[in-house]
Amino acid sequence: MSDSGLDLMTGGSSGPGRRRADSPPSKPWGRRIVTLVVILALVFGGVFVWKKVSGFISGPADYSGSGTGSVTVEIPQNSNGQQIADILAEKDVVKSAEAFYQLALKDSRFQAIQAGYYKVKKQMSAEAAMKALSNKANIVGAPGESRVTIPEGSRVKNIVKIIAAKTKISAADLNKALKDPDAIGLPAVAKGNPEGYLFPATYAVGAKTTATQLLKQMVAKTLSVAKDLDIGTRARALGLDGEQVLTVASILEYEAKKDSDYPKVARVLYNRLKDGMLLQLDSTVSYASGREGDVFTTEDERNSDSPYNTYKAAGLPPGPIGSPGQKTIEAALNPADGDWLYFVAVNLETGETVFSNTKAEHDAAVQKLQDYCRSADAKGC
Repeated sequence: MSDSGLDLMTGGSSGPGRRRADSPPSKPWGRRIVTLVVILALVFGGVFVWKKVSGFISGPADYSGSGTGSVTVEIPQNSNGQQIADILAEKDVVKSAEAFYQLALKDSRFQAIQAGYYKVKKQMSAEAAMKALSNKANIVGAPGESRVTIPEGSRVKNIVKIIAAKTKISAADLNKALKDPDAIGLPAVAKGNPEGYLFPATYAVGAKTTATQLLKQMVAKTLSVAKDLDIGTRARALGLDGEQVLTVASILEYEAKKDSDYPKVARVLYNRLKDGMLLQLDSTVSYASGREGDVFTTEDERNSDSPYNTYKAAGLPPGPIGSPGQKTIEAALNPADGDWLYFVAVNLETGETVFSNTKAEHDAAVQKLQDYCRSADAKGC
């Protein structure tokens, strides 16, 4: 007697009344969908793998050369290699983020990259980008930092305007700080007057830098330059003190147009002082009157009783009339050899200056200046 249960398990004969052990047939559409999915997976998977393999073989997309044009990019604090790579690719500094990132993984120069703003070129190779970012010379500022440049000869009132325009420090805060000479480090010889002691240079101003801190840095720069140039010792050799040298240098900023003329103008000033002559400088008169825009003065200005009016007051003015740079300070300490007592710029566009020993020679040069100013193409008159 047979056991039907055992027959089913063992797949016995398939006579009438018995079920086969085979799986039921699949529906045609279901099979096709499954097949299509498998094919698509194989195709796209193959493409993905091929891209990875080909990228591994040929390397990621990269520009060649040092790039063209310029662009400023910001590298935030604590940026990792992938983040920096993405920033560079977004700005079109490099062709692909992967090119820079792969280089960063193995190049020790990556560790030298600091947070800040960098001026670089567009479409650089990853190698060129790495070289640029690891060079501190390409940093144009740190995050939250601004830079302000004070030109040579700038006066305090102009310096305040420049700083207020280029930074977050207000003119009111600057003027308040200037009234506290001890806080900004002014030397006693300045007698509380900061004119001439705010050294002309480029300064980095942080987001939290105060007016007092910046002005103190500028004064410290002046004192540092004075020490480096040994102004005290060299001034005594000229019969002057350090403040007088700064005063002469500040005058040179306004009276001479060429670097080569600075030492000559200094010699004229020293010769006139030695001979007891009035200096008769329009630059000092303009300082007293507040005149700007040209190199001339009016008769009323020249008749003022200001101690800066060197048409009436003998000797040097009581202090600098602006912030001298290192070139003019050097010229004041090392005047040219010569017997000149006069000088005048005869071409205000080119800065051509005539130096004379006699009044007659000087008058002829002044006539040349007047002729220039009457010409149709005169500039600066």
